Amino acid sequence: MARKKKAPEKAIEEKKPKNGDTPAVEVANEENLFPDGSSWYVVHTYSGYEDKVRTNLEQRIKSMDAQELVFKVIVPSVEEIEIRDGVKRTVPRKIFPGYVLVQMITLKQEDTAASEQDKALSSKAWMVVRNSPGATGFVGSGTAPTPLEKSEVQSIMKQMKADEPRVKLGFQPGQSVRVIDGPFTDFVGTVEEINMEKGRVKVAVSILGRETPVELDFLQVDRL
Repeated sequence: MARKKKAPEKAIEEKKPKNGDTPAVEVANEENLFPDGSSWYVVHTYSGYEDKVRTNLEQRIKSMDAQELVFKVIVPSVEEIEIRDGVKRTVPRKIFPGYVLVQMITLKQEDTAASEQDKALSSKAWMVVRNSPGATGFVGSGTAPTPLEKSEVQSIMKQMKADEPRVKLGFQPGQSVRVIDGPFTDFVGTVEEINMEKGRVKVAVSILGRETPVELDFLQVDRL
């Protein structure tokens, strides 16, 4: 029975996944990442085509009756809270731009001990993935795709399974920002400190000719 996904406590802004994105937490909660006879492979894609490659490949799997050869296609990503123009948005960030992960049967085309049937199935699985529009090839040594180690897959899934989205700021210490809300609106200052836990930033602004540090919420400032 599939586990019921826990709803987030705070919905900063509801954003529907694009291009059929699979929520990271759902992927990370899969109990059977390593069924017998399967491996995880990394496929290189054209830059910015990760989601299209996944969509294309999922369609090819169905149209070519390859569900028993290629099982999962994942674009590793995590959710981030992006603050722009005083607004918080939850956006996905790809962990490995230009790559997708594919769970499929372990490829044995070059295994001299494999049966002819296994080699034929491996060749078909390879063709389904490799010839998907936008995919440029498997990652591996020479012409043989190299499967990921279990520890590598587990590490990636752990990154995707985050309890809370991390905050992505458009500014850092030493940068100039403009105050866009509160009593210091339109003041320009320099970021001195950032407190990620509290969501606060200390900005040095000029008040009556003197540099004065003021503590503000992330939403009250914007990078110049």
